[in-house]
Amino acid sequence: MSSLFERIGGKEAVKAAVEIFYKKVLADERINSFFEGIEMEAQIRKQILFLTYAFGGPNNYNEKSMREAHSKLVEKGLNDSHFDAVVENLGTTLQELGVPAELIQEAASIAETTRNDVLGK
Repeated sequence: MSSLFERIGGKEAVKAAVEIFYKKVLADERINSFFEGIEMEAQIRKQILFLTYAFGGPNNYNEKSMREAHSKLVEKGLNDSHFDAVVENLGTTLQELGVPAELIQEAASIAETTRNDVLGK
């Protein structure tokens, strides 16, 4: 079976999804405060690399670990409700892009595997 990365449309699809996703995240009052002072161009680039890798595409992600990258946000109160909001925004983005429900569920399952590291558990 081909990777989720290939099934959702490859590099261009991931790039489009990440750009829409961050517009949603920055408009979401539940989580946008965590992005204050963040250089969003760099954040978008890192997220494209991470999702490409996480969804089974080429691994060019050589950034900090999820635990290390989010530790300062955990200190600021990042918790399960915020993680849920991020996954919700990802799902809504993929839905808007016409990604089938079973692939959105697969993406959410992949995201779920990072929950404990992102939240420092």
